[in-house]
Amino acid sequence: MTAPLPVRPPEPPEKTPPPPPRAPEQRRPSRLLSPLRETGKLFALGIAVGRAIFRRPFQLREFIEQFWFVASVTILPAALVSIPFGAVIALQVGSLTQQLGAQSFTGGASVLAVIQQASPIIVALLISGAAGSAICADLGSRKIREELDAMEVMGVSPIQRLVVPRVLATMLVAVLLNGLISVVGTLGGYFFNVIMQDGTPGAYLASFSALAQLPDLYVSEFKALIFGFIAGIVAAHRGLNPRGGPKGVGDAVNQSVVITFMLLFFVNMVLTAIYLQIVPAKGG
Repeated sequence: MTAPLPVRPPEPPEKTPPPPPRAPEQRRPSRLLSPLRETGKLFALGIAVGRAIFRRPFQLREFIEQFWFVASVTILPAALVSIPFGAVIALQVGSLTQQLGAQSFTGGASVLAVIQQASPIIVALLISGAAGSAICADLGSRKIREELDAMEVMGVSPIQRLVVPRVLATMLVAVLLNGLISVVGTLGGYFFNVIMQDGTPGAYLASFSALAQLPDLYVSEFKALIFGFIAGIVAAHRGLNPRGGPKGVGDAVNQSVVITFMLLFFVNMVLTAIYLQIVPAKGG
């Protein structure tokens, strides 16, 4: 008689592993908040540049090279543009004063318009269009070639090494160009008023001395300084943040020019309103 075979106990059912926990869904950044983020980054870069200006070592050689480059691409266009600007303002103001019977005030009105408004705006357009686009393209090409990342790895700040000299160069050139445009525009307005509208040189100069005052020149230079700073910061910001390779660099250049124009006209309106409220008119 054979012994019964041992019965093997049934194997316990395999436990299925619990499903992995779901990762929290990442919300895509809203497109409505994108302009606010870009504005915050722009202000942060401006503050960083303001702090880096007083740090050592100062890149003197880079500053001189950028100053020469910005001046070389803007001096001749500034002189050529300021002549028709002064002529148009002088002709328009002269025609209006003739209709009102106040032709003797043509010189003061046209010169004040050139110094306070036309000259800083011309400087802003030339700095942002000629120099700002070149700065943006230069920094953008360095960014896509990863030169800026290599500088950060070596412990060199791209803001202090590259951005600060360019911003200071645009500011200094803007102040100097503003004086040049004011002089050339005033001479152009004088020529067209005296030659083409039969004005008298004595009345032109007398009305200018009667209406103009020294703070008009101060606010003009201050506007040019602020406009040069804005143009340099916007160009550097877009150049440091290109998107999409070489095509993104071209898009960044276009965006920098458009954004600079919008900011400059807005800031000009604010500064003009503040100046007219703080500084009383001469003889008022």
